[in-house]
Amino acid sequence: MATFSVPRYLAETASRDSGLREWIAGLSGIVDGLAGRWSLSVGEPFQPGGQCSWTAPATGPGGAELVLKVGFRFPGGEERDEAAGLRIWDGNGAVRLHAACESESVYALLIERCLPGTPLGRVLPEPEQDLVVAGLLRRLWAQPHAGYEFRPLAQMCQAWADEFEADYAAADAADRLDPGLARAGIALFRELPTTADSQVLLCTDLHGDNILAARREPWLVIDPKPYVGDPAYDVLQHMLNCEDRLAADAAALAARMAGLAGVDTARVRQWLFARSVQESPCSPLMRQVARRLAPA
Repeated sequence: MATFSVPRYLAETASRDSGLREWIAGLSGIVDGLAGRWSLSVGEPFQPGGQCSWTAPATGPGGAELVLKVGFRFPGGEERDEAAGLRIWDGNGAVRLHAACESESVYALLIERCLPGTPLGRVLPEPEQDLVVAGLLRRLWAQPHAGYEFRPLAQMCQAWADEFEADYAAADAADRLDPGLARAGIALFRELPTTADSQVLLCTDLHGDNILAARREPWLVIDPKPYVGDPAYDVLQHMLNCEDRLAADAAALAARMAGLAGVDTARVRQWLFARSVQESPCSPLMRQVARRLAPA
């Protein structure tokens, strides 16, 4: 690279976070050090890129087509176990991890490059995306995970529920659900992780932009945020991205994804209700979905 470029989304995040701005000031040196450590020729970063990481194509020894991902470590960040998850999956439905290193403020991954790398969400209509998402999730869930201590889904839900309560208290009345419905939904959001019949290694953030077209397999998962918990949770992010179908018939979408993924329909509907409540401050669609899915 003749000059060091910062992708747009990362620059936008840095404009709101002084710690990230300071980190970016030294990022060029970090990338140069990793390129030397792993004998890489690094290209221009992908645009618009990620919100908290710098990611670029890289060529390794022997012409290997790779991606260098350098991320900022936020305290308690969701990215903490990405490398461990990719090691567990070992290319089975997800990109392969070639190398990783981390420090107090940086995590770096050297991963398989997906070519052509087109996101699923830009290629297939949503009903066809459903099939790909469900099929990949089934493969990810099947991998044994006892060799690493991943965080439990309950920990993430507890943190998000606490954030919801602060956001709900600060929101205007027009942006709030009925207090009783809000209490019921966020209580369920805390409770559901503790009542699951099975515990699997979750992706937690699987949707059409995190599934790329590849040569080794038709589609591969990138950017997982692994936790261990209820598989019924893992279909949520894809559904939340299908806004038109959520608005039209959220219950039908939940039933479809549950059937395709082989998980309990009632639990997926409960998760969708609870997550809609959690996302409801300042989101008219999530308030609509929460009201429609509210238990009788």
